[in-house]
Amino acid sequence: MTVTIKDVAKKAGVSPSTVSRVLSGHPRISLETSRKVKVIMEEMGYTPNMMAKSLVSKTTNSICIILPKPAEELFSNLFFMELIRGIVTQASRSGYDVLISSGANEKEELEAVSRLLKGRRVDGAILLYSRKDDAVIEFLENNSYPFVLVGRSDRYENILSVDNDNVMAAFDATNHLISMGHERIGFVSGPPELIVSRDRLEGYRKAMQSSGLQTQPEWIVEGEFLQESGYRAMSFFMNLPNRPTALVAVDDMVSFGVLRGLNELKYKVPEDLAIVSFNNIPLSELSSPPISSIDIGIYHLGYTASQVLIQSIQKPDNNTGYTNRFVIPHRLIIRESSMRGPGKE
Repeated sequence: MTVTIKDVAKKAGVSPSTVSRVLSGHPRISLETSRKVKVIMEEMGYTPNMMAKSLVSKTTNSICIILPKPAEELFSNLFFMELIRGIVTQASRSGYDVLISSGANEKEELEAVSRLLKGRRVDGAILLYSRKDDAVIEFLENNSYPFVLVGRSDRYENILSVDNDNVMAAFDATNHLISMGHERIGFVSGPPELIVSRDRLEGYRKAMQSSGLQTQPEWIVEGEFLQESGYRAMSFFMNLPNRPTALVAVDDMVSFGVLRGLNELKYKVPEDLAIVSFNNIPLSELSSPPISSIDIGIYHLGYTASQVLIQSIQKPDNNTGYTNRFVIPHRLIIRESSMRGPGKE
């Protein structure tokens, strides 16, 4: 038989309204009474009806993560697994549940976030990607729904966001290769509509320009954040008459594809091509050879995004002296894949 609030109240010797106030954390309930009621709830196996509670409080104690593409494709990249781990860990510590929703395209993403927020199934949303002229961000901003963007928007400067300085991170990655003596450096980018792809490409170009080095259009290849993009890029790069001696890959998963392609073509890293990539997922250290990578603090990105969103839900008007953009520091982890200059044994 299901245990009700009335059952708990009867055993605790208090009114049902007092039990409800204990559940909602009402400040007028004494610590002694609160502890007593909670002990009895645990003894009786009482589980609060969160749906009924949400109708009264107009909150759900739930947030959603909006994935930018179908989950089966996304979860092949460990970056998202670690990012979501950070989000869920912090949300759980704050007493919030996490829903995950995705769409095959921007229209489906918009429908999903509209359904969840208009239907009051969640209190706010975390977006894991930012695109140019993003319709999902526009919808959330225009309707004043609480949300946090992992990344940055090129249109809305005052939205809550958690990001890295991706321009500077790519500058540092490219500059490392330049310091090793490389002058012909290629770049495997992500989808051009994504802000992170554009920022990292900009950082690469700035580093080349600041060192007086030329970039060639054929040295820049666009793709997805998947192994296959790096794999395809290699058959193109290594057949160029004036091919790069080093490469910046936009993501560690892309660099794994680069390694696979080079291995099939009988080239060696870093002797024939030096590599630096981004994210520093655990597999980058275990690959052969270990890959130099920019550590962007993936878990910290997710944890902070969750923390910022929940704070904005609980205290929506507390914006005095409150920054909207949180920048997580990055650092270059140098490994074997970039430890030799061109032509050096």
